[in-house]
Amino acid sequence: MRVERQGAKGGHPEAEQGDINTTQARQRYWERNLSGAARNWFEEDARVFLHQSLSTPVLNVISRAQGIHIEDLSGKKYIDMHGNGVHNTGFNHPTVIGAVRRQLEESLTFCPRRYTNIPAVRLAKKLTEIAPGEGALNRVLFCPGGSDAIEMALKLAKLVTGRFKTISFWDSFHGAGFGAAGVGGEEHFHGGIGPLVPGAFHVEFPNYYRNPWGFSNPDDVDVECLRQIELVLRREPEMAAVIGEPVSANPVVPSRRYWEGVRDLCRRYGALLIFDEIIEGFGRTGKMFASEHYLTPDILVLGKSLGGGIVPLAGIVTREEYNVCKDRSIGHYTHEKNALAAAAGLAAIEVIEQEKLCDHAARLGARALERLQEMADRHPLIGCVMGIGLHIGIDLVRDRKTKEKASREAEAVMFKCMEQGVAFKTIDGNMITLRPALVITQQEMDGALDVIEGAIGEVERGSNY
Repeated sequence: MRVERQGAKGGHPEAEQGDINTTQARQRYWERNLSGAARNWFEEDARVFLHQSLSTPVLNVISRAQGIHIEDLSGKKYIDMHGNGVHNTGFNHPTVIGAVRRQLEESLTFCPRRYTNIPAVRLAKKLTEIAPGEGALNRVLFCPGGSDAIEMALKLAKLVTGRFKTISFWDSFHGAGFGAAGVGGEEHFHGGIGPLVPGAFHVEFPNYYRNPWGFSNPDDVDVECLRQIELVLRREPEMAAVIGEPVSANPVVPSRRYWEGVRDLCRRYGALLIFDEIIEGFGRTGKMFASEHYLTPDILVLGKSLGGGIVPLAGIVTREEYNVCKDRSIGHYTHEKNALAAAAGLAAIEVIEQEKLCDHAARLGARALERLQEMADRHPLIGCVMGIGLHIGIDLVRDRKTKEKASREAEAVMFKCMEQGVAFKTIDGNMITLRPALVITQQEMDGALDVIEGAIGEVERGSNY
């Protein structure tokens, strides 16, 4: 039986989470950049994988990834400023590769459940040592992926509080599982599949450039966003947790006052505060964890670059008083204490510490934001620049007064940059997001920004893709 269905908004996929693969510009990119072996493998991929708007049909075929670069089958290199968030230490860092190789040679990779192993214990201990709060977070649980980790955090919060409701944010992404998609704020990931986890409430995230009330004063945005949270907490007394990214994926950087207000509301109404740092953790924002810019949550969720860009690995770190699940299993994953993944995770943290990548991300990010602001002064297509560390967003607009999103223009800029060896992702249709590997040098970052500015200038002059 063949089933025909329409996607969101009359068959047009949502673009909140990334650039989609059904546009005319994407078709032109394929025609201009895929041939020979790459075209053959591209078509094979399209034949065997289920099609999804953010993956298959794919963008290109990659043959190698090293440092800040990915390389396609034709040998062309791209500075990858997306990396799915796994490449904080760079792709295939020698230290991480060496640790994985040694673990393989020791014939200890998989660890059956009910047993433990030294690499897993060492990684758990290391996370408790470096987690925010100076020892406040000292219990760990691992799992294969970030979506799983989010759901472990939600289960734990519900068991600790004896409640089942949650507050999270519109336009947020926390994973693709039923629980993670339920607290996520994007219709793209839960539309068309019926009810998810009950009791998931959503509120606005404090976006100071784009907010539904037209506020220009950040304090007014904070007050209104906190009012929404308190309203839900007061009217829905069975609230287990508030869950959000300390800095959003866009990236919007909330004020310290905002998150302190959220924490105070959680304490007043008996809910836990969960920070999702799957993207922002491990140096991305200029500190080991984005929480350190604000406060210590009750549960910290980690993933992506935790596995060093080599193996899938995620987990949660939480407080001693929440070690209350002795008669339950909130994780129970086959690869819960995978020794190979733990070895990679330990090595990745070692690289971040020894190469001082947090400080490097803070300095290089500040310089990049300064330069992007200078670019905004020259280019009316740039409505706003935001970010922290090497977690940067460029909001492209057709009109600075109306802030109309320049989605078509953003896509054109993206493909023009890709053809010049700079790859990144768009979010919300018009937002260019830059998240390079933290090992990128000043010269490499400057070169990438040169390419981006050149592409923006071309689009402003009417040269579409």
